[in-house]
Amino acid sequence: MERRHRIDRSPQQTAPMSVERAAFIAAMRQVAATVTVVTTDGPFGLAGATVSAFTSLSADAPSVLVCLRSDSQIARRVTENRGFCVNVLPEDAVEIARAFAGPSPVDSAERFRGLDLTADVHGPILPRATAFSCILTDQMHHGSHAICIGSVTRLTIAGEMPLAYLSGGYHIVRPHKD
Repeated sequence: MERRHRIDRSPQQTAPMSVERAAFIAAMRQVAATVTVVTTDGPFGLAGATVSAFTSLSADAPSVLVCLRSDSQIARRVTENRGFCVNVLPEDAVEIARAFAGPSPVDSAERFRGLDLTADVHGPILPRATAFSCILTDQMHHGSHAICIGSVTRLTIAGEMPLAYLSGGYHIVRPHKD
């Protein structure tokens, strides 16, 4: 049984409070994120895109959440194929991150050319990536993005340090020395 909770708001809370878009973007640039490439493949075709909005959702049952721009090719293909693979890129994969960023080329397979891929039923696994292969179990839209929830059906644990994105650039994660 699905549980949904209603949030009761006082009259003062009913009007949505908002911040300026530019201020929101500036604040979000201060939040470090692992760099991932979401891939999908199936009857409706191959696609892939660099994504920073990825997180675990639950360990019981294992599931993850990714946010994809609603009007993007990757969002359409994930919805149509009903599955996706989240590839957490290793720290030296900046060129792969750049290759999958921005608008999709007409031939979506172009982004995958020259890469040593591992086939997976929900989307290709990229070289040396820790990968979460998922069945799309739920999707909702908010603003400009589709929030996609996937039930994890297969893992590939590469054991590599992840590439990070912060303040408009790629970074290497290092442990803090005490």
